Amino acid sequence: MFTIHPLEVQDLPAALELWRRAEGVEIAEGDSPEALARYLARNPGISQAAFVGDSLVGAVLAGHDGRRGFLYHLAVEPRFQNIGVGRALVERAVTLLEAQGLRRALILVAHNNDSGADFWSRRGWEDMDFARPMGRDL
Repeated sequence: MFTIHPLEVQDLPAALELWRRAEGVEIAEGDSPEALARYLARNPGISQAAFVGDSLVGAVLAGHDGRRGFLYHLAVEPRFQNIGVGRALVERAVTLLEAQGLRRALILVAHNNDSGADFWSRRGWEDMDFARPMGRDL
């Protein structure tokens, strides 16, 4: 029913549109098409997209810093949720991170995204009570 391929630069407009509409996904200043293209170039083949025909129906941004893997912006079109698209995107990205020699990956889940937290928990991701995310605009 769906196929998964690496997320490519030409897929970014559709992915950004999906991420903007997705509940629980926050698009920020670091998510311009140019910045995302640089991220894909630094982490070739790790971010993934799901397609039905030529239509992008799911995407996850994934990469690493050489030490830890990171997954961002997992989203699936509502009519294609609960059929394994999100799970398949995550599994493919995690497998590719493992192939890079990484042994840990991190995600950020918004405090008010209970359904997202449930999705990740069912797949073995755990809360990190010993840490909290912090950031600073540059």
